[in-house]
Amino acid sequence: MVPRPMFDNPNYKAAGKLRHKVAIITGGDSGIGRAVAVAFAKEGADVVISYLNEHGDAQETKRVVTHYGARCLLIPGDIGNTAHCVNIVKMTLTCFGRIDVLVNNAGVQFVANSLLDISDEQLEYTFQTNMLSQFKLTRAVLPHLRSGSAIINTASITAYRGEPDLIDYSSTKGAVVSFTRALSRSLATSGIRVNAIAPGPIWTPLIPASFPPEKIVTFGDDTPMKRAGQPYELAPAYVFLASEDSAYMTGQTLHINGGTIVNG
Repeated sequence: MVPRPMFDNPNYKAAGKLRHKVAIITGGDSGIGRAVAVAFAKEGADVVISYLNEHGDAQETKRVVTHYGARCLLIPGDIGNTAHCVNIVKMTLTCFGRIDVLVNNAGVQFVANSLLDISDEQLEYTFQTNMLSQFKLTRAVLPHLRSGSAIINTASITAYRGEPDLIDYSSTKGAVVSFTRALSRSLATSGIRVNAIAPGPIWTPLIPASFPPEKIVTFGDDTPMKRAGQPYELAPAYVFLASEDSAYMTGQTLHINGGTIVNG
């Protein structure tokens, strides 16, 4: 990508907010997930990176995470598969002995000009990756969480304003918001917090992989800030939701989108 996404903020001041914690991050090999992994490492967490098959990207993320003194476990595979989700939990517990934070971040999107252009295969794969994987992995992780643990789901601005050429993607992100709200109420008395982040236009590898060049040139220009965000600009919000700083917050969605006002 030119320019490369900025995932590490050299001016970030860590405070040990996640010291001795273990976090699983899906889609942690690049983009927002990589920025979150790096910020968590700076704050003292050991990190498990779940990714599909982008081994080079995952290794690069691991090098940065370990540079900041954290341990990092890479687990490739399809999180839409229930057995793989169970395996992620088993491998994490074998390596680190505990799970404190789950970041459901992995996602895919495919541009389609009309609902009529969305095949059953695309629809099912998009829901399997973006939404059902969150359900399946959270279900596998949940028995091993305890009071004070946190679940953070990556939603999207498209859940609130819709995107006409990303109908299936927008629908999955709306489901993520509802999943976050329902699960948060289910787990509130257990002391396990569930929140979400709804990014706006963020410069990640998903963008050039999804959109034609003419749209990439103006990507983010429709925000009040007139630019796309960088992955590192979201990472502190994930730290906040993973840490005790957000101890009285659950069922909520943080909107980090360059100033766009959304409802809901």
